[in-house]
Amino acid sequence: MKLMRVGEAGREKPALLDSDGKIRDLSGHVADIGGEAISPGGLAKIAAIDPKSLPELAPGRIGACVAGTGKFICIGLNFSDHAAETGATVPPEPVIFMKATSAIVGPNDNVLIPRGSEKTDWEVELGVVIGNTAKYVSEADALDYVAGYCVSHDVSERAFQTERAGQWTKGKSCDTFGPIGPWLVTKDEIADPQNLAMWLKVNGQTMQNGSSKTMVYGVAHIVSYLSQFMSLRPGDVISTGTPPGVGMGMKPPRFLRDGDVVELGIEGLGSQKQSFVADR
Repeated sequence: MKLMRVGEAGREKPALLDSDGKIRDLSGHVADIGGEAISPGGLAKIAAIDPKSLPELAPGRIGACVAGTGKFICIGLNFSDHAAETGATVPPEPVIFMKATSAIVGPNDNVLIPRGSEKTDWEVELGVVIGNTAKYVSEADALDYVAGYCVSHDVSERAFQTERAGQWTKGKSCDTFGPIGPWLVTKDEIADPQNLAMWLKVNGQTMQNGSSKTMVYGVAHIVSYLSQFMSLRPGDVISTGTPPGVGMGMKPPRFLRDGDVVELGIEGLGSQKQSFVADR
C-alpha cells in the first residue's frame, strides 16, 4: 500500500493511493497515518478495505507521510562512496544523530534557507518508518518492526553542522529541513530495501545518482543497532544516509541559494520537489 496525508498543514487527512493513482480518503477508518494505524494490526485492517469503497479526494497539498513522529533519527556517513567524497573514513559503527521533528514538512513544501546560512546542502535518503515498538531486537527479526519506507530529504547546513562548536544536530534541524513522503510504502511492496535506485537534481541537473546497494550498514542492521540504545516506536523515522553527489563534496563545493529547485526520488517510493527560499 501507498499511504499518505493530504491537505493543509496541520489539517491533513489520512489517505491511500489506489492502483489507478486516485487518492482515497481513509479518515472514516483511521485518525491519521501514524501510531496504531501503522502497527501490523493497523496495516492489516487498512489492507482489508476495498479502496473503491473509499471517497476520492481531490489532489492537493501532500503532507509528511507519517504523523506524530516521536524521533527522527539519522545515520551519517553510511554510504562508502559518500564517505570517500567527503574525505571521511567509513565508521566502525553507525554514526547516529538526531534531526528535530519540527523540521518535518511535506515532500513538495518550500524549504527555508535559514538566516546566516552559507552552505545549505542536499541529501536524498531512504527513510525507514517504524510500525511496532522495537527494543533489543536481533538483526534477523529487525524488519518485522518496520511499517514501510519513504523518501527522506536530509537537508543540511554544513557550516552550522561542522564549522561551529558542538554536534551535527543544529546543522540538520532547521525548520523545513526534513521533507518526507510523498508516501509511506508498506514493506510488502519493497522486495529489497538494499537495492533501490536513488537520485537528486538541482535546477534540472543530476547531482546524485546512486543506490542503496552501497549502504555500509543495511536497514535490518540499523534497526537492530538503534534498538540496543533506545526503544523505537510506531511513527519514528530513520533516515539512513546518502549516496555521493552532495554539494560539499564537489570541487569547488556548491550550495543551495534562494530560488533553487531540488527534485529527488527513490525507486518505488515516489519523488519530491522543493523550492528553496531564503528565510527572511
